[in-house]
Amino acid sequence: MSDVLTKIEIISRPDRFDEFKRELVKIGVSGITVSNVFGAGLQKGFTELYRGVKKEINLYERLKIEIVVCKVPVQDVVDLACKILKTGKPGDGKIFVYPLTNAYKIRTGDEGCEALQHKD
Repeated sequence: MSDVLTKIEIISRPDRFDEFKRELVKIGVSGITVSNVFGAGLQKGFTELYRGVKKEINLYERLKIEIVVCKVPVQDVVDLACKILKTGKPGDGKIFVYPLTNAYKIRTGDEGCEALQHKD
């Protein structure tokens, strides 16, 4: 396995995801995993009245976007995420980059970069 595998994990607001997904395809990213998550960061919470009871809200709905790349440069994905997902307000999110030792495609047994490729 000569090519480097890298996992990019992005936690961000859900409202700009569709545009981000379209742009990922243009730079060659073919597979992503997306989860709905809740999280708290440095932004302030707010108080909401729910059925007559004041409730402190400090968890916000976010998307967790996971991308594994080998041939696509990591910096291209990071730059694209910053360009599209940035609003300039607290709560824009974070990007985490992890080195991976290997990846396996269960169906074919391919590993490494080959596990990320679409073949029939």
